[in-house]
Amino acid sequence: MIYISMSLHWSLLLFIAIALVSSVAQAAVVEHTFNVGNFSISQLCQPPLIITAVNGQLPGPTIYAREGDTVVVHLVNTSPYSMTLHWHGVLQRGTPWADGPAMVTQCPVQPGGNYTYRFNVDGQEGTLWWHAHVSFHRATVYGALVIRPRGGAKAYPFPKPDKEHVVILGEWWNATVYDMERMAFLTGIPAPHADAYTINGKPGDLYNCSAPNQTAKFEVRQNGTYLLRIINAGMNTPLFFKVAKHRLTVVGADACYTKPYKTDVVVVSPGQTVDALMVASAGQRHGHRAPVLLRHDRAAAPRQAVGGAARRGHPHPEQLLCNRSAPPVFSSSMNNASFVVPKNTSLLEAHFRREPAGVYTRDFPDTPPVVFDYTGDESDNATMQFTTKSTKVKTLRYNETVEMVLQNTRLIAKESHPMHIHGFNFFILAQGFGNYDKRRAERRFNLVDPQERNTIAVPTGGWAVIRFVADNPGMWYMHCHFDAHISLGLAMVLEVLDGPTPETSVPPPPADLPRCS
Repeated sequence: MIYISMSLHWSLLLFIAIALVSSVAQAAVVEHTFNVGNFSISQLCQPPLIITAVNGQLPGPTIYAREGDTVVVHLVNTSPYSMTLHWHGVLQRGTPWADGPAMVTQCPVQPGGNYTYRFNVDGQEGTLWWHAHVSFHRATVYGALVIRPRGGAKAYPFPKPDKEHVVILGEWWNATVYDMERMAFLTGIPAPHADAYTINGKPGDLYNCSAPNQTAKFEVRQNGTYLLRIINAGMNTPLFFKVAKHRLTVVGADACYTKPYKTDVVVVSPGQTVDALMVASAGQRHGHRAPVLLRHDRAAAPRQAVGGAARRGHPHPEQLLCNRSAPPVFSSSMNNASFVVPKNTSLLEAHFRREPAGVYTRDFPDTPPVVFDYTGDESDNATMQFTTKSTKVKTLRYNETVEMVLQNTRLIAKESHPMHIHGFNFFILAQGFGNYDKRRAERRFNLVDPQERNTIAVPTGGWAVIRFVADNPGMWYMHCHFDAHISLGLAMVLEVLDGPTPETSVPPPPADLPRCS
């Protein structure tokens, strides 16, 4: 459930980010070629499995850039699957055609095809990441995107670390994820839990048959300060990260600096990133390897009945293996609209051509059509919760201020949905449990130094209030970052109209933009 309200003026003083101009390195072009193809790998004593990966690596290459650089990635698709890449957290101001979600901003790159993603990382510093944004391919097609300050490590607003480590948390299946996703769609039965949870693609030594070369290792020195760039690239599971006998100081999240705080454990939902400093404990030998603990929240992993946003629906005609004699199957929705991407034209292309007819409609509701006790037992009465599949978007005027209430429900089960908005960062004004109460919640709004993110884990059985300014024209996907929920419809799109100038309008598509087959 979401509630959306808009205004044309930003009347709240939140905080001001000041960019200091100095004699630092000039902006550069960071260029990569990503060859997406088949790759054979054996893990957990299983026979070699053919997976889809970038440049034969799991995870894929880490992209290092400085604030203000231009990133150019040439995608060459030698895999047998359609492919897109999404640059998770990059704002894509002026480059909406490079955002990447299939059929939202582009048609997929077909096997044998290619496409060049080109975008700037102006005004952003910290840890982001990239991943496939079609089917379940992001289970193996992913990597880090590290944006350092233009002035180098000395420009960090925290003590300069001695070294940095990228720590990518993931999930591993002893199966071909594309086939797994197709079977889940055709039957209406969600995919199984992962067979292992990984750090930098390796399952570690806590699983049967794990080999020494299947454990991620990080060399540290006594009293050294290390910046850990933690990314949850997992498909469906919030993860808990801890280094034994060490404390962490969190200094950033989703490429936004935070007020530093100390903690023993970092909770990271799918799609989120956290930057944390760690001082290697004294009394340990030089070059020691501190055990890294990774725990998963099994309660938050998807079940046959999807959690808070599950609703009864009817199978698509394409779901050939559904039991059509049984009661309606479960789907996911936002404000009772279960989202389906178009088949023949991307949303951004239809928007740019001003030809939405037959592609999308502009009637996404601002409030839930049915009001009930969202987190109470009444929500088990699913007879009122039938939903339909649609491609509804919410249209926003340029520079509108948007306040959005994200309300989890108890339909079938309670879950914490990690909601991600493409093209924007947002401020988290308040969070709580139970049903949202505007009068009580507004008294708790943090209007001084709210956390800024691009992905929020809405509290289990609870709510969150976010705000952002719609100053980025385009078609921006908003969805749960549990991939099992995206295919069930837990998504929508924000259509931000052009501003008054060419610089505040969607530019023409690049010449090599993939066409739909």
